[in-house]
Amino acid sequence: MDSPEILYMVVPCYNEQEVLRKTAEQLRNKYNSLMAEKLISPESRIVFVNDGSSDQTWGIIKELHEVCPNLFSGIDLAHNSGHQNAVLAGLMTVREICDMCITMDADLQDDINTIDEMVKKYYEGNHVVYGVRSARDTDTFFKKFTAEGFYKFMKVMGADVVYNHADFRLMSKRVLQELANFKEVNLFLRGMVPLIGFQSCKVYYERHERAAGESKYPLKKMLSFAVNGITSFSTKPLKLITVLGLVMSAASVVAFIWAFITKLFGYTELGWSSTMCSIWLIGGLQLFCLGIIGEYIGKIYAEVKQRPRYIIAEFLSDTNKKEEK
Repeated sequence: MDSPEILYMVVPCYNEQEVLRKTAEQLRNKYNSLMAEKLISPESRIVFVNDGSSDQTWGIIKELHEVCPNLFSGIDLAHNSGHQNAVLAGLMTVREICDMCITMDADLQDDINTIDEMVKKYYEGNHVVYGVRSARDTDTFFKKFTAEGFYKFMKVMGADVVYNHADFRLMSKRVLQELANFKEVNLFLRGMVPLIGFQSCKVYYERHERAAGESKYPLKKMLSFAVNGITSFSTKPLKLITVLGLVMSAASVVAFIWAFITKLFGYTELGWSSTMCSIWLIGGLQLFCLGIIGEYIGKIYAEVKQRPRYIIAEFLSDTNKKEEK
């Protein structure tokens, strides 16, 4: 390694006033350590992305920048764009001024000490380094069951995702440049990054309890995120509808033969319950299939409008640069 390269960190924030100062302090210490070991350049920065917070998050980010402008930067999005768009906004803003970039959440659940290993793996020639949870001991049974089921289901659906990996990862400048070519509005970075290719590896860490504040991903958002991931990277649900249609068609042929035989032998007293159950079953399946089709049509509608995925209101940097998209 001739000289240390520039590392930027992108940290999306949404109503993180309780934990943000603590996060900044721990990241400051980590950066000082990495610079002392000459693993990263003194030009490396930490970029907090304010995703339309309604609390004092942006005020704290501006305060951090004013106190330490040569380390902390900030991006203020014009409105709440969602976690994935906030991450992308940070990545696209820094892609031309960094050699490598790490994304992580602001809640300190991802192990900051893993950053050292990520950077070393980068110098070994890896363009993407995935932070992967080694265990889910801190999760409730429901969270563990649904999360692991989600990754397994994504694999079955044909989406190339890294098991037990969220959005804690390192990417090289080359990967960021290729990521910029992905124009879809419905973002699912966990599926997009593996599609880019290049040499990659994994580092394992234990995820901690949230340092402060409340989770920004309740059950409703988790389910929405899962549906978005599945429908963004797999058409298998549509193929399953076709299979289901064939199965129901075969079942209707069997039912027709059964009805014909009972009629032929005079057994025509058919029950009301069986009739109603059949109607409810078929009607429910039809609505379910229409819902899946509607989900895909909705995505097409969002894509063809080509609205911007995010709008940057202000970019704080040590050169007082402001950008808009």
